[in-house]
Amino acid sequence: MADVMSQLKKKRAATTLDDKIEKVRKKRKNEEKEAKSGKTVDEKEGNEVSGKENQDDSEGEHEEEAKEEESESESEYSSADENILTKADTLKVKKTKKQKKGEKETIFFEDASQYDENLTFQDMNLSRPLLKAITAMGFKQPTPIQKACIPVGLLGKDICACAATGTGKTAAFALPVLERLIYKPRQAPITRVLVLVPTRELGIQVHSVTKQLAQFSTVTTCLAVGGLDVKSQEAALRAGPDILIATPGRLIDHLHNCPSFHLSSIEVLILDEADRMLDEYFEEQMNEIIQLCSHHRQTMLFSATMTDEVKDLASVSLKNPVRIFVNSNTDVAPFLRQEFIRIRPNREGDREAIVSALLTRTFTDHVMLFTQTKKQAHRMHILLGLMGLQVGELHGNLSQTQRLEALRRFKDEQIDILVATDVAARGLDIEGVKTVINFTMPNTIKHYVHRVGRTARAGRAGRSVSLVGEEERKMLKEIVKSAKAPVKARILPQDVILKFRDKIEKMEKDVYAVLRLEAEEKEMQHSEAQINTAKRLLEKGNEEPERTWFQSKEERKKEKIAKALQEFDLALRGKKKRKKFMKDYKKKGEMTPEERSQFEILKSQMFAERLAKRNRRAKRARAMPEEEPAPGRKQKKVKKSVFDEELTNTSKKALKQYRAGPTFEERKQMGLLHPRRGGNFKSKSRYKRRK
Repeated sequence: MADVMSQLKKKRAATTLDDKIEKVRKKRKNEEKEAKSGKTVDEKEGNEVSGKENQDDSEGEHEEEAKEEESESESEYSSADENILTKADTLKVKKTKKQKKGEKETIFFEDASQYDENLTFQDMNLSRPLLKAITAMGFKQPTPIQKACIPVGLLGKDICACAATGTGKTAAFALPVLERLIYKPRQAPITRVLVLVPTRELGIQVHSVTKQLAQFSTVTTCLAVGGLDVKSQEAALRAGPDILIATPGRLIDHLHNCPSFHLSSIEVLILDEADRMLDEYFEEQMNEIIQLCSHHRQTMLFSATMTDEVKDLASVSLKNPVRIFVNSNTDVAPFLRQEFIRIRPNREGDREAIVSALLTRTFTDHVMLFTQTKKQAHRMHILLGLMGLQVGELHGNLSQTQRLEALRRFKDEQIDILVATDVAARGLDIEGVKTVINFTMPNTIKHYVHRVGRTARAGRAGRSVSLVGEEERKMLKEIVKSAKAPVKARILPQDVILKFRDKIEKMEKDVYAVLRLEAEEKEMQHSEAQINTAKRLLEKGNEEPERTWFQSKEERKKEKIAKALQEFDLALRGKKKRKKFMKDYKKKGEMTPEERSQFEILKSQMFAERLAKRNRRAKRARAMPEEEPAPGRKQKKVKKSVFDEELTNTSKKALKQYRAGPTFEERKQMGLLHPRRGGNFKSKSRYKRRK
């Protein structure tokens, strides 16, 4: 993390959002103080005059004032409010329905999900440098996914692995790769292993784990993700590191703009969070990378959930893959306690109040709050900050410096709550996360599994609390059905919700003030950036060539228009409804709490609809064995025609015969012999015509 942060120190913002929130909070407190005391400006001036006489006692007075401020912040609520806020939530266990029998996944790989439970790291034939690193990192016993994957990976076989979140998938693919590199050292400085990850933060995490595992060997690693310095990455790639950890976008950028860098020498390709990598936004980039990779390679796909896109990629890019499914496709962590809060149809606007009540009363620290949109995440950061909570945010609208800074502060316990979008839902291992709160239910159950997987990692206990509206109850039923531990329903007292709703309504002015301060600072930074660019161009000229990409600007624009999530397309379907929504939005200028929560839910619904539409399309032909017949049923053998037999027969005898051509008897049957040599034609002219 220190190496990454050193590249970003130059790009720090002038003031943080927390500074702006604190400024607005102080202003509001001062206004409330003045309103309570009822002091006029003249009285203040009189106090200042008398204060000049007692300058010696000024330090003591300041200390007293600070103490008073602290006591005021502590006793912010009246005794009546405290009685309401200290009311306990009620918890009820949700009943589970019996699962239907006979629902089995289709097996299309060589299955190696069974493993030796008594296997240790010493039994895996790993090199001494790796065993030393494992001991230094504090690993004692391998996890189930590691027991299953490492022996298969050491054999050089292609792997498609699925295991629950927080079970050590990074070490499961890093150890066999490092063993291979140590056993067979490189002859020239070339990159032999490529690890692809969907997000920058996950890339940094994988890089740090791999570096720790390789600390006692000569294996070199390199990180190439977006947001970091391009020139330093290019210099590192020219040196030819053994292992490259990259995000798809930045990797393609280097492939097209760094002449000495290529993927033809790649021996192992690893796709971490494979299903996210093959999402609709990464599809073109992934195809481009796989085409540029060496064909003679070992490929490993890892994820907590598997989709049809992953199966399609496996069919095309993997050779006789081994299927290792340690957990079910949608299993949550074993020690996770799942709770749900029901939102009534006419109370959708209470979501912000409920989340605020949970974070101030029940779950005060080590909490991750997931929202559907970046806008809502930013708003929740401001609201919770104005309530006096220590909050950070993590989403795509922030610079890389801000994202890493928020992550670092949350890991170091400088902030209690991290508000994030699905950027933080994949692979991030943050130690000590006690609770995950879902502002709205995510797009699919697989997204839900990844979100709640940020807690209860590596055998620890954790809790997830999700707010469920009427339109999201279908997903809730599926989660309850597949849950192994009892699922609970949490009910908050109505008085508490109303109290927090009133509080949020009073804060709307302060939220607007913070947003205005942000907009002003953003304009200043934009103008400064333009001035700096103009200066650089005047000094150097246009010497630097433009960076190229595998798609033209027009192609990228078309792809974005086709796949980007449009606000009004998400909110409502149909032209008339959309126009009405736009008119109402322009008139009001701001959304109500109900509209904001409706927008969040409809976004996930639209995603689910697009997913269903994609699933209804005809499946691609897969280059893998057909499904095995169900036991007890005999399949009828269909007789193949002579043509089919000849076409599909690939035996040595058939190929030899095909190359030599038809025999004398076969030519006679086909009527290709001259009449003098025993042909069945009466005249030469007819023979010629037939020939």
